[in-house]
Amino acid sequence: MRRELVVLAAVVALAGCAAEQKTAPGAQTPGVTDTTVKVGGVLTKTSASGYSTKDAELGARARFERANAAGGVHGRKIEFVGAEDDTQDAAKGDAAAKKLVQKDKVFALVPVHAPNFGGAVFLEQQGVPWFGWATGPQWCGTRTGFGYNGCLAPKPGAGSQTWWGNQMADLLGGASGKTVYVQTSDSSGSKYGGKTISQSFQAAGFTLVGLNSALPGAAPPADWLPYVNKIMTSDGGAPPDIVVSIIAGTKFNVGLYSALKKAGYKGVLSDATSYDAAILKDPATARALEGVVAAPMFEPFESSAPEIAQLRQDVEKVSPGATLTQHLAIGYWSADIFLKMLEQTGRDLTREKFLATGNGSFLYENAGFGKIQYPKDHAEPNGCGALVKLEGGAYRVAKSMKCFDNVPLK
Repeated sequence: MRRELVVLAAVVALAGCAAEQKTAPGAQTPGVTDTTVKVGGVLTKTSASGYSTKDAELGARARFERANAAGGVHGRKIEFVGAEDDTQDAAKGDAAAKKLVQKDKVFALVPVHAPNFGGAVFLEQQGVPWFGWATGPQWCGTRTGFGYNGCLAPKPGAGSQTWWGNQMADLLGGASGKTVYVQTSDSSGSKYGGKTISQSFQAAGFTLVGLNSALPGAAPPADWLPYVNKIMTSDGGAPPDIVVSIIAGTKFNVGLYSALKKAGYKGVLSDATSYDAAILKDPATARALEGVVAAPMFEPFESSAPEIAQLRQDVEKVSPGATLTQHLAIGYWSADIFLKMLEQTGRDLTREKFLATGNGSFLYENAGFGKIQYPKDHAEPNGCGALVKLEGGAYRVAKSMKCFDNVPLK
């Protein structure tokens, strides 16, 4: 009789567990409870060169807070544990990803914004989704990595962006007869970016007269003269019409641009990182970057678009008076895409179902960052971007967000 009672108690306990699981969809999925979804990020908060993406954490937090204030997604609020610092070291990025997944038990990594992120292989093996700025080849060809701008390092034959070159051509009244020189560092992401950006300008009609990837990526050089001399004589002994810098760090660009201006360069300077209001706080830096045309892959903060007004409002609620930066926007829009994918997946949430949603003809358009489509954009960039010019110590929108067709990478 006693044995029968023990068996009966076990059956009742199992039935209770089954009932509990039935009322809490996703309860067995790491980072998911009946009321929350846990996420955390990996950023380059500190680095030897001074480059930092720490503001992406604030951007993501602002977007998550608005979602939570509205009741969450399908009744679950976002539990954001913050972001780890990889110090621009691939090994530390891998360790950070493993900590978040294995110790903190997050459902996904949002945002990931680190040029040398080393956790991609681990996340792909574990089937853990991650969202951020796809600056390097580690983002491309995955099923788990969702760059808010797609894949910026496509393989030969895959689609490669033309928006930067086309936007610049529109700004300058055409590309015919104009030349461009592209300077990168020796890091893998920078070198690959130089290749794709060079083709973007060529596709728009510019003539490429130089692509130099010999600049050390760890820290700015003590002497810029060798690089400046190459640039100033690249167009048949004359300077090019445009110099494009694909370097991660304001200190690099300040050094390069200052040296070029000292040498008498009068052409257009352009890069992807100099749109940062924090730059304006330092008069010397602002002077060095005066006239630079930055190329953000989102609608500028100076825009009158309602999506940008909403971003400003969200950030102000979380951090009153915060400076709006490019990295902040990247964190914000990465979180926005994650939330949209979460919404489309539905209440019954697992990583497998979430990834099936993301890789099953997921299309999302927003005037704040253009459009994104997966799985296509696992292999190519989303083809959208804007131009901002620094003039008189203030930024102005040079070309609003626009999307262009990609072309096969040569």
